Amino acid sequence: MEYAQIAGTLINMGEEGTGRKFRLTATLFDETGRIELLWFQGTNWVKKNLREGEKYIVFGKVSSFNGVYNIAHPEIEPWNAETTIAGKQPVYSTTGKLLVKGITNRSFAKLTQSLFEKIKQSDITEVLPADILRQYNLCNRYHALKWLHFPDSNEHEQVARHRMKWEELFISQLMIARLRLQHTAQRGWKFEKVGENFNEFFRMHLPFELTGAQKRVLREIRTDTGSGKQMNRLLQGDVGSGKTIVAVMTMLLALDNGFQACIMAPTEILAQQHFFSISELLADMGIAVRLLTGSVKGKVRKEILAELADGTLKIVVGTHALIEDSVQFKNLGMAVIDEQHRFGVGQRARLWKKNEMPPHVLVMTATPIPRTLAMTLYGDLEISIIDELPPGRKEIKTVFRRDAGRMKVMEFVRSEVDKGRQAYIVYPLIEESEKLDYESLLAGYEQVKIWFNENKYKIAMVHGRQEAGERGRNMARFVKGEADVLVATTVIEVGVNVPNASVMLIESAERFGLSQMHQLRGRVGRGADQSYCILLTGNKISEESYKRIQIMVSTTDGFKIAEQDLAMRGPGDMYGTKQSGVLKFKLADIVLDGGILEETRKAALQLLSQDPRLDLPQHQALKYMISQQGKESHWGKIS
Repeated sequence: MEYAQIAGTLINMGEEGTGRKFRLTATLFDETGRIELLWFQGTNWVKKNLREGEKYIVFGKVSSFNGVYNIAHPEIEPWNAETTIAGKQPVYSTTGKLLVKGITNRSFAKLTQSLFEKIKQSDITEVLPADILRQYNLCNRYHALKWLHFPDSNEHEQVARHRMKWEELFISQLMIARLRLQHTAQRGWKFEKVGENFNEFFRMHLPFELTGAQKRVLREIRTDTGSGKQMNRLLQGDVGSGKTIVAVMTMLLALDNGFQACIMAPTEILAQQHFFSISELLADMGIAVRLLTGSVKGKVRKEILAELADGTLKIVVGTHALIEDSVQFKNLGMAVIDEQHRFGVGQRARLWKKNEMPPHVLVMTATPIPRTLAMTLYGDLEISIIDELPPGRKEIKTVFRRDAGRMKVMEFVRSEVDKGRQAYIVYPLIEESEKLDYESLLAGYEQVKIWFNENKYKIAMVHGRQEAGERGRNMARFVKGEADVLVATTVIEVGVNVPNASVMLIESAERFGLSQMHQLRGRVGRGADQSYCILLTGNKISEESYKRIQIMVSTTDGFKIAEQDLAMRGPGDMYGTKQSGVLKFKLADIVLDGGILEETRKAALQLLSQDPRLDLPQHQALKYMISQQGKESHWGKIS
C-alpha cells in the first residue's frame, strides 16, 4: 500500500492483548470515513500525549487487515490552524537516528516551508533558456520547486513534475549530444579502399549470403571508416543474427588499409569461441589469427607480443589481457569489443591508447537495448541494428514446464539426443547464494548421469569454479560433438556456437532474468534442425516469475523482450547503471517518460546547432550545470 497523510479526530483509544501481543489502538475519523491506528512500542508516550476528541494530522503507510485499513506507528501531531501546513505535504527520507532525536518528516516539511517563505523567485537560478520555456510550455524553476514541495492543487503538482523531469532529461541529452559532437571532431584513420582481403572473403568464403541488415551495417561502417573521423559505433543484433561475420569483414577492411585489428571479449570462453570461429572463417585465406588470454603463458605469449609489436600479426582475439601494458600494437586501426557492457570505462579507455591515434571502435551487444535506454546510455554513439536472422534458421520453440513434469521433460531431451543432437542443461549460479547453487549444480550433474547412462551417453560439465584449462577442455568436447549433454552454469550464456545443439533446458528458470534466459535460448537454433528451449521451474513460483516465463514463451524477438524487461525491472537493474552513476534521475523515468525524452533530445540538438559551445549568455546556467554533472563518467564516452 501507499503512504498517506490524513487529518481527523481521534477516538476509541484502547489496549489489546498482553505481553508480546500487546498493542495500543485508536481510530481517526472525519466525515469521509475512518482508519485504525496501531502502536506496538512507545505506547506510554502515546497515552501521555494524545487526547480523544482532539484533531490530529497523521502520516504513515496504509495497510489492510480483514478488510479494515490501518496505519502502524504513524507520525502524528495536533492540528493547529495557524501552524499546520495546509494542503498536500511532502515526504522526505529520514533515518532511525534522526527519528530518535524527534526529527520526523513533519520537521523537514516545516523547515522547508519556512525556507520557501524567506526566498524570492529571483533567488532561484533559472536553468532553462526563456525561449525553451515558452516553446515547450514549461513553468519556471522557482514555481516548479515550490509546487513539488507544497502544491496548492493537483494541476500545479503535475506541472511542476513535468518541468523538473524535462530539465533532468534535457540536461542528460545535452551532455550526450555534446559528446557526439566531440566524437565527430575526433580524427581517425582513413580507410580509403575496400581491398583484396575483404573482396576475396565476400566472393569466396562467406558461409551464407549476407542479409539485407548485415549489408546495411557494413555500408554504415564503410562510410564511417572512410570519412577521416574516428568511428565509434554500437552494433546491436539479436542472438544468432550474424554479428561475428560483420566484425570479421570490418577487421578485414582494416587489414586492406595496412592496419591491425583486434576483438576483445569479456570471458575466456567467449574469446575462445571467437578465436575458433574467426580462424575457421579465414583458414583458406592464409590470415593468421592468435588468441591472447590470461591463460596464454611463456613462449607462446612472448611470440604473440612480439608479432603484435612488429606488425606481423594482423588479427588478435583476446580478453582483458589485450589491455595490459605489455601488449603493444604496431598500428592498431580497428578494435571490436563484444558484449561491451561487461567492460568498465577505464578498461575500454586503455584500448584506445594502444596507438598514436585512437583506432576505430565497433562495440557489439547481443542484448537488445530498448530505444529510450539507448538514447540515454549510448546517445553519443552511432547505432547500427541487425534485425534479420540468416536464412534457413527455424524459430526456436519455447515451452514452460513445472517440476512435476520433469520425467517427460528428460525423456524428450533424451529423444533429441538419440537423434544425434546435443543438449544444454543450465543451472542458476547467483553470487548471493553461490555455495548452495554450486551444490545444486553438482547434485543436478549426478541426476543427469542417472537419466543419461554414461555407458551410452557422454556428459560434460562447465562452471566458473573449474580451472580454465579443465573448463576449456570440457567446453571443447561439447563443441566438437564428443559430449552429448553439457551441464553448465551461465558461463555459456554468450558466445558458444554449436549448430548441432537443439535443446536448451533451463533449470529453476524462475530464478533467471528475461535477458539472461533469452541469451541462453540463443545458444540453440543455430543449425537447420528444429530447436527447443524448455523453461523448467518449481511447482510454485511467484507472479512476477510467471510473467517473465510467459513473455519468453510468447516471443523470440529480443527487442520486444528487452522492452518488457525494461518495463518490469527498470534500467538500473537491467544494466547496472544505478551503480555506475549513469541514470541518477530524481524524478524522470525513461520507461514512463519516453515522450519527454524524445522531446528533450530534439531540443538539445536544436540548441547545440545554434550554440555548440554554450557560449551565449542565456546558456551559461546550463553550461555550469553540465560541467558539474559531467564530472561523472558516461558509458558511451569511451566505447
